[in-house]
Amino acid sequence: MIRISRLTDYGIVLLAHMAGHPQRVHTAAEAAAEARLPLPTVSKLLRALAKAGLLASQRGVKGGYGLAHPPAQITVARIVTALEGPIAITACTTGGPSDCAHERRCPVRGHWSLINLAVREALESITLADLASQPRPIRLPTLSAKSALDAAAQPPPRPDPARQERR
Repeated sequence: MIRISRLTDYGIVLLAHMAGHPQRVHTAAEAAAEARLPLPTVSKLLRALAKAGLLASQRGVKGGYGLAHPPAQITVARIVTALEGPIAITACTTGGPSDCAHERRCPVRGHWSLINLAVREALESITLADLASQPRPIRLPTLSAKSALDAAAQPPPRPDPARQERR
């Protein structure tokens, strides 16, 4: 099963809540209460999201955290990357070193990269603005040009002999 961590889930919930009030500065305590999340977790998330450049922190009596960018410019992919690291289905798709003994001769390694790309593109297509609004019908993301080329390269379907006999 492919899953994001609970911390990342909470981070997305927290940011979606903040996106509903993008001009406000939120203290950790207010954000935790309004998003119904534990305060220690929210404090940890706010620091991590600020470090990643998704939130801007403001010190002082009227301090707190606010979105560093408009909600329409913050994608779910960016949030996941900030909290989990690079989006990768398998270790060989991270672009970094891998400890897989089969990597050099793996027959599906290139295909994992395509799957990884599809997941990343799907997460890039959803923004905080989307998450802060009312749910809408699901739209499947269009995949990269490679997918379109692969589909175009498929041979045309063969005529059905049973249909031709009926004519």
